[in-house]
Amino acid sequence: MSLSNDFYTKAKDLIPGGVDSPVRAFGAVGGDPLFFEKAKGAYLTSVDGDEYLDFVLSWGPAVLGHAHPEVVEAVKKQADAAFSFGMSCPLEYELAKLMSETIKGLEMVRFVSSGTEATMSAIRLARGATGKDQFIKFEGCYHGHSDGLLVKAGSGVSTFGTASSAGVPEGYTATTRTAIYNDLESVETILRDGQTAAIILEPVAGNMGLIPGDKDFILGLRRLCDQYEALLIFDEVMCAFRVHEKTAADLYGVTPDLFCFGKVIGGGLPVGAFGGRKDIMLNLAPLGPVYQAGTLSGNPLAMAAGIKNLEVFLRDKVWEKTNQLGQYLNDRVQKIIEGRSDVCFNQLGSMFTLFFKGSLPKNMDEVGECDFDRFGRFFQFALKNHILLPPSQYEANFLSSAHTEKDLDHYLSTLEQFLKEDQ
Repeated sequence: MSLSNDFYTKAKDLIPGGVDSPVRAFGAVGGDPLFFEKAKGAYLTSVDGDEYLDFVLSWGPAVLGHAHPEVVEAVKKQADAAFSFGMSCPLEYELAKLMSETIKGLEMVRFVSSGTEATMSAIRLARGATGKDQFIKFEGCYHGHSDGLLVKAGSGVSTFGTASSAGVPEGYTATTRTAIYNDLESVETILRDGQTAAIILEPVAGNMGLIPGDKDFILGLRRLCDQYEALLIFDEVMCAFRVHEKTAADLYGVTPDLFCFGKVIGGGLPVGAFGGRKDIMLNLAPLGPVYQAGTLSGNPLAMAAGIKNLEVFLRDKVWEKTNQLGQYLNDRVQKIIEGRSDVCFNQLGSMFTLFFKGSLPKNMDEVGECDFDRFGRFFQFALKNHILLPPSQYEANFLSSAHTEKDLDHYLSTLEQFLKEDQ
């Protein structure tokens, strides 16, 4: 038995399913999950000492690769001073300033400890600011695991075949209305009664595989929100600094009323944020009637990591490199799969997904037509070749500035061999 198997066996006695997040389980792809002890650059090292080329990248934040030396140094320096204050610290202002200067439309920001907190708080704020209770989310978009958002939520929820979750009373989802991604008509049908406080979406979805919103769809959402007096919320927890040098909002030329961030703004440490228009943000306590709080919000370790992560990203023009790597990968995958009707590939910036179906999906229903068994076989084939992919067809893959063309060539040769052998 390997050390990973041993840890997994022991973990199942004390941790439900042996994992602290369902997406880490290998239930959809077969086999037991691996346990890791080290991450550096584009590679993870398992407890058994095996190195794996990593396309999970902690589900997105490691845009500089793992353990970038400047980020590590910033965290060490802050750790010497304090892990946490439970009070305010200057780093909160510094990161807020850096983000507001970088991101158009981010006039004010509040930090939280996770993407789930960010989306949950943004929706509460939208309701408080508009005086309306209903909101719209899209099938296949995942916005964290708060009760009202676990409706047709993609990602791990779909991997395990549930449309919602046990333990969520009907009342919690009564104000959640679902629409079809990339389908404006399904949105306007809901908006017509005038009861919608906000629309929340991933403008570039990463939780049903990589599916960008069509530009007309994104522009149409802005128009409809203005027409029906609803707020537009962009959940950019995954796609910020990955599909554009700044945000997906910049990619589409659309400014939402509120943003939600996570992952990358903390350099891999637990963090989230929501923000946007100043007149809306001023509704938050202690200034306004919308309550939101968090003992560890603005944690100094996360702030230090986030500041350095974004500074290096902007200074070193990391977007240019990761986008070039993405295009390099896309060009070569398209040649490998040319003429095939059983597989397709989508890439935008430093995100990508290989779908086991003949045409690129546009929404959750179309992703559901993929050959999930075959994806599981590809996952295991890649793992045997020391490549770690997200263990679900519903998840996007990520690149970092630490990846090289040689790394991508290894992925390409592995894919080519798999397609030859798995007929």
